[in-house]
Amino acid sequence: MSVLRNSRQAISVSDEKLAARCARGRVIVIDDDVQILAALAALFELEGYACETYTSALAYLDILNFPSPSFPGPCCVLCDIKMPGLSGLELQRRLASLGDTPLLFMSGDSGAQEAVSAFRAGAIDFLIKPIDVDVLLASINRALACSSECQQAQIRRDVLAARIAMLTERERDIARRVAAGQTNPEIAAKLNIALRTVKLHRQRALEKIGAGGTVDLVRIADEVGL
Repeated sequence: MSVLRNSRQAISVSDEKLAARCARGRVIVIDDDVQILAALAALFELEGYACETYTSALAYLDILNFPSPSFPGPCCVLCDIKMPGLSGLELQRRLASLGDTPLLFMSGDSGAQEAVSAFRAGAIDFLIKPIDVDVLLASINRALACSSECQQAQIRRDVLAARIAMLTERERDIARRVAAGQTNPEIAAKLNIALRTVKLHRQRALEKIGAGGTVDLVRIADEVGL
């Protein structure tokens, strides 16, 4: 049984279920203990999340080097701090340059220094094994909420960048000057054009970008640049 996505490609029932799980959240678990992986995968799937498991940080990095299409939704990584080959902290350093997926650590015998290092590098939480289920799920929810916010912010930046790309060279120049605090008369004098021309290009730029006024334009300029 399947339903049609379009006339060329079908989505199976299992795909629909996976898509629903991914929309709720995708939890990536990394631990060299296969029993822990199985237990956590069962827990997260019971909670309605999609879950991927890896027995090493290197195995996860290999997957990132050859990404496959996935359904949209928030995502976080739950990683053991001490693993052979590549530690959790080393993985954190590598992931920092690859994206902004929230990272949570878990450990059975880590010291305070490792926890401090993890938090300073942006970890969402540092959980000590054995982990209380309610505490774990609360941390996962927090990490997925953070991921969702980051994804929405990126979507917004992409939309704004696309709108800015629609500006003419003159509209972009004037919008940039307005965002920098120059008045219409100052812009007209610097560019040696009529004041009404400045006002026209300014208004068109605001409309194309979707800015409600100068304050909004300044915020957008700070967020994505002009």
